[in-house]
Amino acid sequence: MNTVEVSAKTVEDALEEGLKILGVKRENVQVETLSEPAQGIFKFISSKQAKLRLTVLKDAEEYIQDFFRKIVQAVGVEGRVDIVSNEEDNIHFEITGENLGILIGKRGNTLNAMQYLANVVLYRQFDAQNKRIILDIENYRFKRKKTLENLARNLALKALRTKKEVALEPMNPQERRIIHLALKNNRDVVTSSHGEEPYRKIVISPR
Repeated sequence: MNTVEVSAKTVEDALEEGLKILGVKRENVQVETLSEPAQGIFKFISSKQAKLRLTVLKDAEEYIQDFFRKIVQAVGVEGRVDIVSNEEDNIHFEITGENLGILIGKRGNTLNAMQYLANVVLYRQFDAQNKRIILDIENYRFKRKKTLENLARNLALKALRTKKEVALEPMNPQERRIIHLALKNNRDVVTSSHGEEPYRKIVISPR
């Protein structure tokens, strides 16, 4: 629903009701006053309510796409922001261009921070939104996934060879999940997570 017409005793009440129905914030709607409130005879007969038409300026996809574009522009690099897919649970964005390493950061830290902030903005601006933003830059996440899967297999072999636990460096939940899944079907080792965020890490142990 991108447009709604609402009536109430006052303009303020109508605006509040319209924003609640649309599930967006005031800065993201265009407001058109269709009729002003007016008092009827003896202040109660045929009193006229305020009537407004509210139109959403940007849907969730457009809003977050513009958010990423502003970050790219502020950093001073050339990058194109595309919506790759809109699934049931996730909206995937991809930034492509040249010299985008500054947006990825060390081990994807800046990329992950941008993704986190985008989700915060999404939930603040769109009350009824229950999807999650997934951001990738120059296919970094796919490349990182392959690197972590290879790392998991190599360290599993090390754990079996030395018959000792092998602890990985601290990782975010998304990367820890990649390690767990990579070794899920390995019957010779078991993975477990230890510590508190942001220093939580995976330990690979021989069975």
